[in-house]
Amino acid sequence: QCDWSSDVCSSDLLVPPQYIDTCWGKIEGFIGGAAEYTYGRFKTSNIYDMVKEGDYQLWVAFNGQMKGAVVTNIVTYPQRKLLCMQFCGGEDLKEWKDPMLALLRRFAKDLGCDGIESTARPGWAKIFQDDGYAANWVTFELPIDMEKNNG
Repeated sequence: QCDWSSDVCSSDLLVPPQYIDTCWGKIEGFIGGAAEYTYGRFKTSNIYDMVKEGDYQLWVAFNGQMKGAVVTNIVTYPQRKLLCMQFCGGEDLKEWKDPMLALLRRFAKDLGCDGIESTARPGWAKIFQDDGYAANWVTFELPIDMEKNNG
């Protein structure tokens, strides 16, 4: 059961790892929907574990009720540090996308990141086109066992 009437939540927020269990039941479907599009890379339980361990951050879009969720982590490359938006799902995205992106930008800036990156299916390019996102590359996946994938 999730009690969001306390001071734990006021709008879009970063959920501390110790509070993940209080809201996971309400946002698990949002994250599960995103996990489906990883093509077998992640299950919802994997994402839960990553957030619970504290290496990934869980953000909840909240407007009287939970509307969506985003999972991020910090990725440090040899020349850049980025906040990576790994998973995003929910309902009424138009209601909470802009405030959530503003919150993620502040978080990334506070941590000294150079920007925010995301790996997503092609439809997200249209959703984020007005926010300054650029599709810098495409990820290709080559199956090793062609018979398995054609059968």
